[in-house]
Amino acid sequence: MITIAPVTLEGHGVRLEPMRPEHAADLTTAASDGRLWELWVTSVPRPDAVAAYIGQALDGLGAGHMLPWVVRELSTNAIVGSTRYHDIVAEIDRVEIGYTWYAARWQRSHVNTACKLLLMTYAFESLGAQVVGLRTDNFNFRSQRAIEALGAKKDGVIRHHRARPDGSVRDSVMYSVIAPEWPDVKKHLTQRLARGGTAGG
Repeated sequence: MITIAPVTLEGHGVRLEPMRPEHAADLTTAASDGRLWELWVTSVPRPDAVAAYIGQALDGLGAGHMLPWVVRELSTNAIVGSTRYHDIVAEIDRVEIGYTWYAARWQRSHVNTACKLLLMTYAFESLGAQVVGLRTDNFNFRSQRAIEALGAKKDGVIRHHRARPDGSVRDSVMYSVIAPEWPDVKKHLTQRLARGGTAGG
């Protein structure tokens, strides 16, 4: 059974640092690059809600079903976004990767591929996860393309699944990578980064 605890993950030009309350100012700056909170198909906090966003993530950590990070891009040493494990089901060795967003200038760069490679490597090779899930809004077509480019397989769509920040209700598109698929997915992501390519996001 997997056991989670805050950990720093680094490689491929990024560092994932355990989220802390003192990251609020840097996350506000990152979200302001592109005014990401205005995107109706994502859950990026408004500047006045960043502290609560961090508090919710840390509450999830305390309850054992979340493990949140901030994303630092090492060539600039800037915090450029956030990601986390969520909906952790320890008894079946399942984690999901989500709550992922990056400042506009770092979207469609190496950052998303690098973060997903770090997160999946840690999940499968250190935690012993048997499945890593990913989900996104039915209308977030960019996110769906990015997830598919990682090599995850589409599991299906959960209808009328979650509330969006604007109060409307979304369908969630569900994807996953299972442990036997991980070696090929890892090879794909590693080679993509070596070529200087991206997997979207």
